[in-house]
Amino acid sequence: MEKEKKGTKEKKEREKSGFREFFELIAETAVFVFFVMTFVVQAFQIPTGSMEPTLLVGDFLLVNKLVYANPVLPLEGLMMPRKKLERHDVVVFKYPKELWKDFVKRVIALEGEKVEIKNRQVYINDEPIPEEYKVHINSDRDQEGYNYDDTIKDNYGPVVVPPGHCFVMGDNRDNSLDSRYWRFLPLSYIKGRPWIIYFSYKAERNAHLKTSLRERLKKFVRFIVKARPKRLLKVIR
Repeated sequence: MEKEKKGTKEKKEREKSGFREFFELIAETAVFVFFVMTFVVQAFQIPTGSMEPTLLVGDFLLVNKLVYANPVLPLEGLMMPRKKLERHDVVVFKYPKELWKDFVKRVIALEGEKVEIKNRQVYINDEPIPEEYKVHINSDRDQEGYNYDDTIKDNYGPVVVPPGHCFVMGDNRDNSLDSRYWRFLPLSYIKGRPWIIYFSYKAERNAHLKTSLRERLKKFVRFIVKARPKRLLKVIR
């Protein structure tokens, strides 16, 4: 009888121990995921065509949030290499006019540089710069929900980028709300650099604005039948 009681007690202790280990594993995983998503990477979806053809509507990205961060500890720079912000970098940032929104654009001019656009050609310090990624596709001018001033679309400046700022533009120059319209981007608003496309499907334009149950179901179906496997794991440059 005593052996049976002892065996039952040991069994309960093992069950409690197993449950505690499982709970601790779940808690540790949750803390790790929270840390990673808060400080290391961010998931981001492309809702508009302002960065076509580099990034398409329906691309899902992982954003490296550490790449431009200043190291706090001496060994941090060796363990997690950072890079200096450079021209042509693609960045995700807080939209200066509405800080709760994230935008993605390409860095065109750095602090202290003079930027000017003449007949669609960008000049930095009076020298033309090559832009193999640039296109002009007037597909959906109002897709970001803003009005565009055509008088500065193809001709702009000259202006000098102030300290602590940069000048950004979308790759699709005819369909991008960027520094031509709201001026300079504070460097402190940059959240990170898009790293890789982890999923992609052919999404409808303005799909992010359609939130009804019917539209959500349509979006789920498109996830499956409109997937773009060739874009998976594509490194963004």
